[in-house]
Amino acid sequence: MAKPSTPRATRAKAKAQSPVGADHNQPRPAAPTDYAASKEELLEFYRQMVLIRRFEEKAGQLYGLGFVGGFCHLYIGQEAVAVGVQSALQPGKDSVITGYRDHGHMLAYGIDPKVIMAELTGREAGISRGKGGSMHMFSVEHKFYGGHGIVGAQVSLGTGLGFAHKYREDGGVCVAYFGDGAANQGQVYESFNMAELWKLPMIYVIENNQYAMGTSVHRSSAEDQLYRRGESFRIPGVQVDGMDVLAVRGAVEEALKWVKDGKGPILLEMKTYRYRGHSMSDPAKYRSREEVQSMREKSDPIEGVKKHLLAAGLTEEDIKKVDQDIRKIVAEAADFAESSPEPGLSELYTDVLVEQY
Repeated sequence: MAKPSTPRATRAKAKAQSPVGADHNQPRPAAPTDYAASKEELLEFYRQMVLIRRFEEKAGQLYGLGFVGGFCHLYIGQEAVAVGVQSALQPGKDSVITGYRDHGHMLAYGIDPKVIMAELTGREAGISRGKGGSMHMFSVEHKFYGGHGIVGAQVSLGTGLGFAHKYREDGGVCVAYFGDGAANQGQVYESFNMAELWKLPMIYVIENNQYAMGTSVHRSSAEDQLYRRGESFRIPGVQVDGMDVLAVRGAVEEALKWVKDGKGPILLEMKTYRYRGHSMSDPAKYRSREEVQSMREKSDPIEGVKKHLLAAGLTEEDIKKVDQDIRKIVAEAADFAESSPEPGLSELYTDVLVEQY
C-alpha cells in the first residue's frame, strides 16, 4: 500500500519549525561549555577585570577634571567580554580590532596602563603619541589595530586582517569586536559575505550591551537575536552570557577550534551591559536606575569571579590585596599621564603620510 503524501501546508509548517539555520549552518561548531579555570587563572581573570574597571573609573574622573579631551566611552560592566576573549588568544600572533570603546580591550591584551592613560590625556608618551586619544589607540607591536571612531568600520578592516593571516599562512586569527548598533551597518554584511566566501580566520564578536547609543536593541533591530545575523552567509552564530568570563572563554575556545580547522568565520553575540552612558556626555536617561542596579546586583562579572575565588579557597583578605594593588597601578598610570609632556608642534606633520620606497 502506498504511503500517503504529506499535505503541502503540513510540510511547510514542519520546515518552518525546524531549528533556525539548520539548512545553512551545517555542520555547526560544538555547543560551548564554561571554561574550567584553575584557581590561578580565576585570580588572573579577576585581576584583569578589576584593572579595567578601576582604570575606567579613573578615566571618568580625569575627563570630569578636563584632562581628557574629545569623546570618552567607558567599558564598565563589559569587562568579562574582553578578558574572556583575549585570554584565549595568542598575543603577537592573533590580531584584534575594535571600535571606540577600546581601553578595556587594550588592558586585557596586556598593554601598559601608563601608555594607555597617557594616550587618553593626549600626552607624547601615549601609545599613539597623544594623537589618537580615547577612540583611536593603536599598537602594531601587539597586533592591536584600533580603536576606530567610525561605527562598523572596524569590521571591514578586521576582515582584511583575517585575509592577511590566511594569505601569509601564519596561523593567526583576527577578532573583530563591534556593538549592537554597528550590527545594523551595511559594510558588516559585505564583510561577512567575503569572509565566508574565502573561509577567512575571523571571529566576529558582537558586544550587545543592549543600547545602541540611546536606543534599545529591541527598538532598533528587526532581528534582535544578533547571533543569527550571519545565517544568510552560512556563518554560524552562538549567543553567550557576556557577563560571565568563564562562559565567554569557553565559547571562544570552541570558536578558535572552528576557525583554525579552516571552516571559515564564526559569530559570537556577547549579551553584556554597560553601567555608564554611551559616552561621558550621555546622561543615559533612556533607562531607569533600577534597571542598572538590577544588573549590578544580579550579573556583575567581577562579583561572579569573586564568588568562584572564595569557593576555591581564597579569603576576603587575599582578594582585598589584589584590589589594593590594582588601585596603586591605576594611580601610578594617572600620575604618569598627568606629568608627561604634550606632543610638540612638529608632531602635527608626522604619521600623516606613508612613503613607499
